Amino acid sequence: QVQLVESGGGLVQAGGSLRLSCAASGRAFSSYNMGWFRQAPGKEHEFVAAISWSGSMTYYPDSVKGRFTISRDNAKNTVYLQMNNLKSEDTAIYYCAAKGRIFTIATMTTPMDEYDSWGQGTQVTISS
Repeated sequence: QVQLVESGGGLVQAGGSLRLSCAASGRAFSSYNMGWFRQAPGKEHEFVAAISWSGSMTYYPDSVKGRFTISRDNAKNTVYLQMNNLKSEDTAIYYCAAKGRIFTIATMTTPMDEYDSWGQGTQVTISS
């Protein structure tokens, strides 16, 4: 399996931007489709973005579409989440996760614990 470490979280004002990074090590990162999830206090994990192994396909839920952009650099074994126009409701711990399945909306929007591996998360706090 691939091991994942997120970074880039922090405190930012509403309307601001952050870019999260997820560094991967271990087996063939470029063969995995990748997802980002978040968990706000007292809530379940929420899917926020997915990208195919090649980077050619992406998917976002309506809650972040147009504000968040997922990308990857397979040469650097890293996936990114660019977050713009941040809102207080984006406050959460953000996790990246890897899944070695065919990329479809159905397979990528499963609960995070149905992914093959995930990281420890990075805290994002938006102040209003």
